[in-house]
Amino acid sequence: MSANSQGTSQELSEKESNNNQEIKNDPNTVEAEAGPIDSLDIEEDIPENIPTADDPRSRVKKYDFEGAGFTVEDFASLLSKYDYNFKPGDIVKGTVFALESKGAMIDIGAKTAAFMPMQEVSINRVEGLSDVLQPSEKREFFIMTEENEDGQLALSIRRIEYQRAWERVRQLQKEDATIYSEVFATNRGGALVRVEGLRGFIPGSHISTRKPKEELVADFLPLKFLEVDEERNRLVLSHRRALVERKMNRLEVGEVVVGAVRGIKPYGAFIDIGGVSGLLHISEISHEHIETPHSVLNVNDQMKVMIIDLDAERGRISLSTKALEPEPGDMLTDPQKVFDNAEEMAAKYKQMLLEQAEEGEDPIAVMTI
Repeated sequence: MSANSQGTSQELSEKESNNNQEIKNDPNTVEAEAGPIDSLDIEEDIPENIPTADDPRSRVKKYDFEGAGFTVEDFASLLSKYDYNFKPGDIVKGTVFALESKGAMIDIGAKTAAFMPMQEVSINRVEGLSDVLQPSEKREFFIMTEENEDGQLALSIRRIEYQRAWERVRQLQKEDATIYSEVFATNRGGALVRVEGLRGFIPGSHISTRKPKEELVADFLPLKFLEVDEERNRLVLSHRRALVERKMNRLEVGEVVVGAVRGIKPYGAFIDIGGVSGLLHISEISHEHIETPHSVLNVNDQMKVMIIDLDAERGRISLSTKALEPEPGDMLTDPQKVFDNAEEMAAKYKQMLLEQAEEGEDPIAVMTI
């Protein structure tokens, strides 16, 4: 080898040595501070038994659902239990989770919280939502509408209370119950009350009190049902009938009572007997013919009358002075004589009725002849 060749080899060797030294001192190289690449334990970082792409173990494992005891149909059936099909008219259970100024947000299990407007919270007038609802309270709600564009349903408690109130008053009417209710307003036709949250009306002709109608507001009155009609939203009650029934429990046919003339009509006079009104029909004033009750009676006259009929169902008491006349026509010529002998004549009349009854005749029919 020539001198030139030896010089070149030596230069290359020194250059390679210098390059290796630079590589060792470069922290970005694999060998920096870690030794030669051959000395790295690379195989220790690779898991053993890695399946290849051709190995069946690398494929997704198929499970046997048929042997699991739970089929696809079972799963669909389970989901269907939570696939709520809400529709108007349904009554559902829900939980109050937010009270807002205009209503309440209710969780009924739908995809979107349902909303109940303030006016649907109760059949009764309320000042605020918190008067009848509390957060986390669970109760039933009536679905009023289909879902809106946001998927939200409108709910009501008032509709449920309304339905149940009509059911209750129908039952009370069936039982012929006497109820007590407060008059909250009056009008030209009568008085207004609330029964089970429903608005009821008492016609003026069925109010039996000496008070002016306007002064009845805030008074609690005993009432009987006259008409219960949910379809027409009509609830009509009678104060007079309730009083008559109460009075009837202490009265009997043939009894003489003291009363005062409260009103006179062409067909007869209305007599107040202990707070209830009875009718003295024109045909029951005297045995003699009378053209008009005004010719015999005056408003506020005090008089004795005999009870000849008690009609609890219609709340009517029928009265008579004709049965008390010692002589036919005495009510026209000497009414004081009639009143002085009233008890005696009533006793005779009762005896006559008993005799008629024993003979098989209708006592009431005899009394009204």
